[in-house]
Amino acid sequence: MAGRINDDDVKAVREALPIDAVVSEYLSLRNAGGGNLKGLCPFHDEKSPSFQVSPSKGLFHCFGCQEGGDTIAFVMKIDHLTFAETVERLAAQAGITLRYEEGGYNPSTQRGERTRLVEAHKAAADFYIQQLESPEAEIGRKFLAERGFDQQAAAHFGVGYSPAGWDHLTRFLRGKGFSDKELITSGLSQDGRRGPIDRFRGRLMWPIRDMGGEVVGFGARRLREDGTDNGPKYLNTPETPIYKKSQVLYGIDLAKKDIAKASRAVVVEGYTDVMACHLAGVTTAIATCGTAFGNDHIKILRRLLMDNGSARVIFTFDGDAAGQKAALRAFEDDQKFAAETYIAIAPDNMDPCDLRLVKGDEAVVDLTQPRTPLFEFALRQIVARYDLETPAGRAAALDEAGPVVARIKNSASQHEVAVQLAGMLGILDTQFVVKRIAQLARWAKDKGGRGPTAPQQRQQGYDAGPAAPAVRGPALNLRNAVHKTERELLKLALQRPDLISPAFDAYGADEFTAPPYADVRRTIEEAGGAEQGVHAAADYLAKVREAAVDDQVRAMVTELAVEPILRRTVDEVYAGEQLVAVRLRAVDRRILEVQGSLARAGSHGDPATLAAVQNELWVLQQYGQSLRNHGATAL
Repeated sequence: MAGRINDDDVKAVREALPIDAVVSEYLSLRNAGGGNLKGLCPFHDEKSPSFQVSPSKGLFHCFGCQEGGDTIAFVMKIDHLTFAETVERLAAQAGITLRYEEGGYNPSTQRGERTRLVEAHKAAADFYIQQLESPEAEIGRKFLAERGFDQQAAAHFGVGYSPAGWDHLTRFLRGKGFSDKELITSGLSQDGRRGPIDRFRGRLMWPIRDMGGEVVGFGARRLREDGTDNGPKYLNTPETPIYKKSQVLYGIDLAKKDIAKASRAVVVEGYTDVMACHLAGVTTAIATCGTAFGNDHIKILRRLLMDNGSARVIFTFDGDAAGQKAALRAFEDDQKFAAETYIAIAPDNMDPCDLRLVKGDEAVVDLTQPRTPLFEFALRQIVARYDLETPAGRAAALDEAGPVVARIKNSASQHEVAVQLAGMLGILDTQFVVKRIAQLARWAKDKGGRGPTAPQQRQQGYDAGPAAPAVRGPALNLRNAVHKTERELLKLALQRPDLISPAFDAYGADEFTAPPYADVRRTIEEAGGAEQGVHAAADYLAKVREAAVDDQVRAMVTELAVEPILRRTVDEVYAGEQLVAVRLRAVDRRILEVQGSLARAGSHGDPATLAAVQNELWVLQQYGQSLRNHGATAL
């Protein structure tokens, strides 16, 4: 029977490691008020932080997906560990020696699979580091030296060497008590004719660590070109229970704190590029491990960057065809970031490692400064494929490039790039391009899609010629009647505050049932209310936009401020109708809530409480009737 960890030791582990310190190893936290901290939940996708940590209580809870618990529960969930594995890991971090009950404890047979595989990788990493000092590894040391990496650099990144023999590591790990099954499962060994043999032989080795700093895999670089190693140039650990290449980033253990602190990440293509960047002072550099940068990698970075509006992600790709393809592939996922994304291509298509060798550390630092937005690079790559000397070529280029521009988060930037696109394409009717892209953006927002396909666009009246008809397509507003009215009222508050002030400023955000509209209502309030638009009309909208909590809300404010009001004659009567409609629906919702409370309480509740609730119901009903009978004068 497996040994059970002593209860007092479990309690000691919980108390030894503050939950905020443990959680901060995986995501960025910021003040949430009341002594709590908040961040983007690592257990589900979200755009605004609903994940909260209470250091005083030692608990976490996500108000979005309802995950919650203590430090042990958090680590169990995020690293997919058993209870025992989690306690063992945290105990090791805290320097606590655990005691086991119920007949003793045999580490080689009773510890969890993940713990055993991680321990095997740690032992392998130490073994490879030692082997880098051997005479056989001279070729590896020379490889590093030629790229500007000395012994200290190799030690900092844990670079090692795998001997060229068949089973050096396998025999070493067997001597440490690991079974053949564990070695095969870990990916460190593979089946041979006479039993397990080393997977990596005669190669330079980079340990790949997870967010917690544990070695979960390796990247191995071929060194010999004499035919003794016919494998790929780079060979990575295969998929294992602890290593999923789409969910790891090389260097994340070294870079995570600086990424969170600087709100910046630099994505490079290889292990030596990460080394070169860090040694040059760009300590936010990370790389994927033998796969394209994808959705799971974005989730990792978003948790660190916190989507705070000033976050930046800079991709460095080679300028060749493969690098351009990689950049376009990265752009496909660009909108999953709240961060601004950029691309950096070194002169002469050098990667950061070569650039550091040729031009020094300052050139690497300069390369990673955010200059060319990723969307701009993608746009130029698209446009370059078409013959812009013909109307058909310009129309086809606009069909493909238009949705790219429409996906830009910031409305002001979107408008500016749309103007640039018109110039790039040689379309003289700039306003046509601007209006079309704005329509595509609204279509995507309302429908949750990417917009109509090119044939659909042309069927809807799109053309790149000078006599293009007006843009048609999906409605500008949400189809729900409630949302439509709320949208109209917010448009009035932004465009004609004189018609709805001061009544509008008494409306709460909870009177707007669409979350984006509730955010805009809060933003207007933060900027001083609609009354501010009456007394200081000149800078009213600027103040509202500045008060927005993020670019998404700011874009919604901008959209509502420029979108036409649905009534041709906009007067106090129309404004009053919208005020009444929104308020009346809020009153009706509250009446239903109060009636539900009375029904649940029945006749057995506290008489004083029942009387108060019944009085509130009567007041609400009278107010609702007054709104129906007298309209805006009853507000």
